[in-house]
Amino acid sequence: MSVEPHLEIEQDLAKKVRLATVVAEGIKIDDGAALWAVFQPFCEELAARYRDLSPGDVPGVQAARKLYHAIGLDPTKVRPSSEALLRRVLKGKPLYRINSLVDTINYCSLSFLLPIGLYDLDRLEGERILLRKGAPGEHFEGIRKDTVNLENRYALFDSVGPFGSPTSDSLRTSITESTTRSLVVIFAPFEIVPKVLAHHAQYTAEQIARFGGSHPETRLCEIVS
Repeated sequence: MSVEPHLEIEQDLAKKVRLATVVAEGIKIDDGAALWAVFQPFCEELAARYRDLSPGDVPGVQAARKLYHAIGLDPTKVRPSSEALLRRVLKGKPLYRINSLVDTINYCSLSFLLPIGLYDLDRLEGERILLRKGAPGEHFEGIRKDTVNLENRYALFDSVGPFGSPTSDSLRTSITESTTRSLVVIFAPFEIVPKVLAHHAQYTAEQIARFGGSHPETRLCEIVS
């Protein structure tokens, strides 16, 4: 895709969800060694700080749970991706190391505990992306997962079809070693005001520029609600 798509939210999600997008260009994926010098101590600090709390009592977790309730999902049955990362850290399990860009997004997601979608911008099609409820039969092939059923679940759709959600992303638009341009989507409940969400997006852009791979150019594109 040579142009950046415009993001929209289905009308029935008005005043329920906010999204923020960040674009990064000029990425050169690496093994993420520079990031993990920061990320690993951060995970250890989180595990120590919250070792006496259940995941649901960790400050910040409720925001992603509110998002899931707003889109009709039970967050205790279908975990927000940010909470899934946190639970792994609190159990003392190592996080998967994928590559510099994917790992940087996981670092950001743990930093402010909101789900973040990450997509190869050149694998998206069309000039419009819509967050809407999936119809019967709609699905996508997940990353390291079987087919992700989207019936009655909200997902992002381009002109080809669905490719991501607050829970999982698709294989079609996944980040590979050849990725040079990416689209980041931060999913948030409406209660998070645009100023705070913009701060999260700016932080994400800064971390991608720092760790994502050869100091790519990054920018906050839009906040949609």
